[in-house]
Amino acid sequence: MTFRRACPEDIPVLVSLRKVQLQEEGTENPEVLLPAAEAYYRRYMADGTFAAWLAEKDGEVVATGGMALAEKPPYGGNPSGKIGLLCGMYTRPGHRRQGIAREILAYVVEEARQWGCGAVHITASDVGALLYRDFGFLPNGNFMWYPLN
Repeated sequence: MTFRRACPEDIPVLVSLRKVQLQEEGTENPEVLLPAAEAYYRRYMADGTFAAWLAEKDGEVVATGGMALAEKPPYGGNPSGKIGLLCGMYTRPGHRRQGIAREILAYVVEEARQWGCGAVHITASDVGALLYRDFGFLPNGNFMWYPLN
């Protein structure tokens, strides 16, 4: 197993894995989201506010994870105000429960440190929450969202 940071040439793979992830999560017609996903990866990889990592085995990408940089005014728990938003964590079914996602998560957290982030946030699935808690993420019972569409 090899781990590496994704480059712009990997965007088709990131888009492909995003589609599979969205399908597994029950998104209807994920194909309609793929052009926007590709545009997102191109724009934010280019300006350095999104980074992704890939796990490869025998020349096949078997897992990925990404992080977007967000920034808020500084607050008590985060004097820089910078936050890493963990997104797109996905491992192909035949490669799960082997520590691959944990390894990618370690790369993400280290990148967040290098970016000067004071925290890394994730909205986790029930299955993913086990990984994040085991890694040391803390639940926030007050997290809320307001859908605009």
